[in-house]
Amino acid sequence: MTRATKVDLETPTMVTALTAVPEVPSKSSDHDVAESGETYLEAILLIRARTQSGLVRAVDIANELGFSKPSVSRALRQLACKGLISIEKSGAIIFSPEGLLYAQRVFRRHRILTYFLRYVLEVPASQAEQDACRMEHVISDVTLERIVAFLEAHNIMPKELAQPSEVSPLNINMSFPN
Repeated sequence: MTRATKVDLETPTMVTALTAVPEVPSKSSDHDVAESGETYLEAILLIRARTQSGLVRAVDIANELGFSKPSVSRALRQLACKGLISIEKSGAIIFSPEGLLYAQRVFRRHRILTYFLRYVLEVPASQAEQDACRMEHVISDVTLERIVAFLEAHNIMPKELAQPSEVSPLNINMSFPN
């Protein structure tokens, strides 16, 4: 028989239309990047890691995400205005140091959440991936670090997820235990 532990939690706040809006700025940055902007940064990071040359162009992002080229161009201009990327005359998209760090943090959140959902909560792989894709944009740093602390306390935190790192073809598709 297990004994229930009483957890002292503050009273949850009521969800309102304003707090339930899916497109909210990230809580972990001064750049005020919305979910869609984070999705573009993550796509740039992944495409860059997958290509031999590391070259990323707007058309690559449009193909990756299934968005129109004008939509991608508009989003890229917004990211450039925020100082997260630059777009060279050749069309190559280059991360600023801040943009690269931001993209790496988004990708790390995605991987930690996917791992947690799949291997702790035992959510089926495809559902865990979809849910992590949405959650990565709205989860607070406090909650994410609590998940990390939980994984570490139970010795189930993969070393590859311990710190943000450069994404390479070797660690894009990190395999989790079966």
